[in-house]
Amino acid sequence: MRALAPPISAIENEAGLTIHGSPPKRVRLDKAVTTLGRLESADVFINDESVSRQHAWIAREGKHYVLRDKESRCGTFVNGQRITECVLFTGDRIRLGHAENAQLTFERNERGTSAVGRNGSDSIDFVQMAAVLHILQAIGSGRLLDEVLTLVIDAALATTAAERGCILLADADGELRIRTARSAAGTDLAGSAITTSQKIPREVCRTGKTAIVPDLTGSDLGGRHEESVRAGIRHVVCAPLRVVPPAIGGATRVRVIGVLYLDGKEGRGMVSLATIAALETLATEAALAIESARLYDESAEKARIDRDLRLAADIQRALLPAPTCRRAFFEIAATASPSRTVGGDFFDYLDLDDGSVGFTLGDVAGKGPSAALLAVAALNNFAALAPVCSDPAELMSRVNSALLRRAVEARFATMVYALVAPDGALRYCNAGQDPPIVVGRDSDEWLETGGSVLGLFPDVPYDGGALRLRPGDLVILYSDGITEARNVAGEEFSRERLLDVACRCRGTDAQTARDQILSEVRRFSAGTVQYDDITVLVFRYAGDGDPSRR
Repeated sequence: MRALAPPISAIENEAGLTIHGSPPKRVRLDKAVTTLGRLESADVFINDESVSRQHAWIAREGKHYVLRDKESRCGTFVNGQRITECVLFTGDRIRLGHAENAQLTFERNERGTSAVGRNGSDSIDFVQMAAVLHILQAIGSGRLLDEVLTLVIDAALATTAAERGCILLADADGELRIRTARSAAGTDLAGSAITTSQKIPREVCRTGKTAIVPDLTGSDLGGRHEESVRAGIRHVVCAPLRVVPPAIGGATRVRVIGVLYLDGKEGRGMVSLATIAALETLATEAALAIESARLYDESAEKARIDRDLRLAADIQRALLPAPTCRRAFFEIAATASPSRTVGGDFFDYLDLDDGSVGFTLGDVAGKGPSAALLAVAALNNFAALAPVCSDPAELMSRVNSALLRRAVEARFATMVYALVAPDGALRYCNAGQDPPIVVGRDSDEWLETGGSVLGLFPDVPYDGGALRLRPGDLVILYSDGITEARNVAGEEFSRERLLDVACRCRGTDAQTARDQILSEVRRFSAGTVQYDDITVLVFRYAGDGDPSRR
């Protein structure tokens, strides 16, 4: 090792390194940056194979001296712990790589000392350890996310001399958002009351490594912290919240879910190695508690949504009429099976004052709660208009206008409405719905007359169709969940298959026909997922000549 400068003087705040060789030597830290390494031009030259040429440097930043490892091959150690960057305090022992022949001690005329790796009784060790143990016990007791976040930030503030702190969590897009912010006095800080650098948290989140800024004004980040600097804030510590899932196949993948950000005016209690070690321990355990609490909150929210959807499904079923109905000249059998908890298909029927019966079936575009709400709106309009509107085409026009007044973007409905008088006269209008099938004794017919879908276009003309039923005839209304049901080969059930099943139902009652159609669809699509609501309504005209009515 080459000769060094004379021993440092005892001038206050003057710092130096003692190199424990034979004999011991000292070097003043009187430059802005002091270099350490195996390069002969280094300020502190150490000739050892484990020492990199440009191994580390010590930078004077304001009132502090910061040791930084320069991505050395064998690492830089302070008090036996490997570091990337740390603030030095009197008595800190420095080792470069495995160079046992060159142990360095940092010396300075100050009172603050680091407690990392020592067996001393400095009271700050006990304060920090007590705070960490307390928070680890608290966050492990099972709490809601907001409670856990508050406990973590309060413990971090108690463990350090920081004046403010916040926790930023990554959202679904990976963006960091402030979830809680607190002062050392235990008060909540509004979002505008605490501003943080975007660069520091993002870098910590990306690398998973703690960042320490001993002095904002003396670092290259100072210009990015004008508001904090004006408020007197100088020191920043930002620790990653890392979650390590159980190893699968011998490998683990660390996931950073956010960061713990602290700042303050005084840095001694914030950036010592003891404090950083305690803070990183806290952050590691806190990350697990935060993730558990977040998963619990998500599961609780999912359970609440599931309860709401089940209630909505019960209400939706209650709004539909009974699945079967028998009168003197007809019978009806219907069913609606949503693909989700609630669906967009609907059906209804009602007796009219002139002795006729009106029945309808519809399908709202989309699925889930939004489709169910529009289905309720269509049903309400049908129930209100059918008793006062004797023309099916006019009823469709009015329902269309009513839905347009409460239009929802990209939402529309298809619907078919039919009226049957006791003498078998049937009038209908089809607004974009799959055409019903009339299955007679020796013929069949599709009911296609009508107009456009409901709820999209104003002033749409609707036409009505008419025919006469004979006793025993079946009128089958259905949603596209029937014809578009797929089998494992990807084939659709199709109108042709539905017609074939319907023709085989000649001579049966409405309930038997309904059940046979559903059975054929389920058999056809066995082994596949139901992606659409399935609804069918079968109307059977009995008439005066039906032997079953005598």
